[in-house]
Amino acid sequence: MSAKAQPPIVSAAEWEKARAELLAAEKAATRVEDRLAAQRRRLPMVEFDEYTFAAPDGPVTLRELFGDQQQLALYQFMNAGPDAFCGGCTYFTKNVTNLAGLARNGIAWATVSDMPLEQMAGYWKQMGWSDIPFASSAGTTFSADCGAGGGFLLNMFFRDGDTVYRTYSTGQRGVDRLLFSTVVSDLAPYGRQEDWEDSPEGWPQEPTYG
Repeated sequence: MSAKAQPPIVSAAEWEKARAELLAAEKAATRVEDRLAAQRRRLPMVEFDEYTFAAPDGPVTLRELFGDQQQLALYQFMNAGPDAFCGGCTYFTKNVTNLAGLARNGIAWATVSDMPLEQMAGYWKQMGWSDIPFASSAGTTFSADCGAGGGFLLNMFFRDGDTVYRTYSTGQRGVDRLLFSTVVSDLAPYGRQEDWEDSPEGWPQEPTYG
């Protein structure tokens, strides 16, 4: 079935010219991203308190979530209530993969949430996330102390011996740009098909959270 709107059809030479112009802009953006990454690697760090979470195998501390690694990526999964699960956090977690690749770079991964452990465990089983470590931060001030509040956040931690430091945190679009399916969708003609995007007239779009 033909789409109602689609990219214009041009000659091969016209396409090559347009692609070359976009490539120049993409390379410029990549160089900006490289500079940001270099700046990010030079961020100072701040000592972080110890916390004890509820985990499937018993209590686990923030330090223990590192395992044998020196760095930890920790995602705060939003607590949407006893009978609900955050759609955005679910979408994010579906994109979490290749944890072995992170481990080769000395990075452990864990997901925590203010959801009760039983609720998290049931959802993890339902979603088939057996390879994604998780723990419940319910009853602790961890989410508030991180600045996530009742929302979601990705934190990066570093340890020196048994002392834990926070080196970086990001939320909103900073988390959004990490998702495989979202990044690939941004390369496609119709993009993410969400109503906030600057797309040509007639492009399919739906409310972002609709």
